[in-house]
Amino acid sequence: MTSQNQQTALSGVFNLLKFTFVIVPIVAGADKFVDLLTNWDLYLNPGLAGIIPFSAHTFMMIVGVIEIVAGIIVLKKPEIGGLIVAAWLALIALTLLAGLQFLDVAVRDLVMAIAAFSMARISKIIQ
Repeated sequence: MTSQNQQTALSGVFNLLKFTFVIVPIVAGADKFVDLLTNWDLYLNPGLAGIIPFSAHTFMMIVGVIEIVAGIIVLKKPEIGGLIVAAWLALIALTLLAGLQFLDVAVRDLVMAIAAFSMARISKIIQ
C-alpha cells in the first residue's frame, strides 16, 4: 500500500471514530434528560448515590451536560476531546466495576475508552 493510500485509509478510520465520539456522547448526554434509551439513574453506583447531595436523576443530568460538552470538544479538538472521552468512559467503567453491577456495560465502556484514546492519538498524525 502506498503512503497516500495509507493516509487515506487512516483518515477514514479517524473520521469514523471522530464522528462516533461526537454523536454518541451527545445522544447519551441528551438522553439523560428524557430517559428514552434507558433509565440512567440505575447506572449510578449505590455507594455514590448515598453521598451526593442531590437525587440520582439530578446527578445524571449533570453527567448529561458533561457528555454533551465532551462530544462538542471532540468535534472541535479531537486530540483533546478524545482524551476527555476516554478518561470519562474509563471512570464510568470503574464506578460500575466497583459496584459490581452492569459489568457488561463496564467492559463495553472500557473498549470504547480505548477507541477514543486511539482516535486522539490518530488525530496527531493526520491533522
